[in-house]
Amino acid sequence: MRKPYVLLLNVLGLLGAALLLGVQGAPPASAAENGEWAVYPAASRLGSRPYFYLSAEPGTTVTDRVTVANKTAAPLTFVLYGADAYNTERDGGFAVRTRQEKQTGAGAWIRPDRDRVTVPPRAAVTVPYTLTVPADAEPGDHPGALVALDERIARGGGSMALGVQRAVAARVYLRVGGPTVPALSVEDVTLDQDRPLVPGTGTSSAVVSYTLYNRGNVTLSPQVALRARGLFGRTLLSRDLDRLPAELLPRQRIRLSVRWTGSPQFDRGEVTLTATARDVRETGRVSFLAVPWLPVAVLAAGGLGGLSGLWIRRRRALGT
Repeated sequence: MRKPYVLLLNVLGLLGAALLLGVQGAPPASAAENGEWAVYPAASRLGSRPYFYLSAEPGTTVTDRVTVANKTAAPLTFVLYGADAYNTERDGGFAVRTRQEKQTGAGAWIRPDRDRVTVPPRAAVTVPYTLTVPADAEPGDHPGALVALDERIARGGGSMALGVQRAVAARVYLRVGGPTVPALSVEDVTLDQDRPLVPGTGTSSAVVSYTLYNRGNVTLSPQVALRARGLFGRTLLSRDLDRLPAELLPRQRIRLSVRWTGSPQFDRGEVTLTATARDVRETGRVSFLAVPWLPVAVLAAGGLGGLSGLWIRRRRALGT
């Protein structure tokens, strides 16, 4: 299960509000929940569904039902709304827009029959909703969510005394009919080296950073391979990376980093990142020069000192 994401809302005086969004990673067929309430697609003839999987043509409307279950001993009141989904920059996790943010995709097209619902203790309420796809909607994937936001504002910790609102969202995977175009790129590859001043006195390392950009209109599950070669094509590093997002949503960019422990202290070469997903394969590169700068600086200073002494002696000889 992914960690919850905390999204700050508008701050009113000394009291702010935060939306704590509990969204699961990729569990078996079960509800998204936080221990107090759950949000999930209503049961259908196909059995329980972990998320909403919908398909529609531009200009059409689909209907479905969402269930909100209260697991506590007191009634709870929720605000229901549709939200666009996106990848967080920090780790590529699945997150959704707050109610105050502008929705431009599936979040703007979802309309619950009720935008406010009170659920009795240890009970569940099912609410129908419609999803109307605009006639000019782009084909491909439009991920979103149906969010149940607790109306209560709890006092948060810290000196700022922010209020905290919690929400749970059932994911909506919508595909709009038309051509699907998978496209991916690896951009802005950088290498930040950390080497000991004196070669052999410690372990060197480097941080390789890169941006994955889903340029297409379908969700991708990327895999990334890291390769490093030194002088004369020697292989310095070869491994497949982990900690990648399970889903890279359309038009989303994420910045990722990986540490290379034991990077060379004296070498010249190239780092290559190869990203693959369904029907796509793209590569990003960065060259590097690993030089022990302290010995080089000492040698350079010694050389300059020798040249300076030679010049002084020559001047003196000419003066005599």
